[in-house]
Amino acid sequence: MSLTQVYLGLGSNIERESHLCAGLDALAGFLTDLRCSAVFESQPVGIKSGPFFNLVVSAYTDLPLMELDRRLKFIEADNGRYAPDRKGLPLDIDVLLYGDLSGNFDGLVLPRAEILKNAFVLWPLSLMAPERVHPEVGKTFAALWRDAQIDQVLAPVAFKWRGQQLTQGL
Repeated sequence: MSLTQVYLGLGSNIERESHLCAGLDALAGFLTDLRCSAVFESQPVGIKSGPFFNLVVSAYTDLPLMELDRRLKFIEADNGRYAPDRKGLPLDIDVLLYGDLSGNFDGLVLPRAEILKNAFVLWPLSLMAPERVHPEVGKTFAALWRDAQIDQVLAPVAFKWRGQQLTQGL
């Protein structure tokens, strides 16, 4: 079976380290060649809450898009995303890119619009895949980040997963 490269965005604003590590552990259980960007702290966008930790991961999967998305929803649920009494966002995992797919797939729009709107998505994505071309805009992610006019403040934060420091040299 062939593998498709995917890019996922992860974020958390509640027990940020533990929820992101739990999400990464779950992803490592069924994705191949999982690589992580640096982790950034950002202020919330669109909700009132405490600051978020965000990162982007690159990996390969043999799952069809909708099955991948279904599994991501299970991981979010396991981390309290849909709990009726939750305060904030324990874990959010979004498919940013799935191969070169572009369009609306049963309500899942790819590439994800947040790539171009949020610094906490575009900066780590530009670090992970600087020469990859956005399938709709036709520019590399490095060029998109360089030219971005997004009014959001990000700060790289020290973050370890499985003994590896994810944020280095920024």
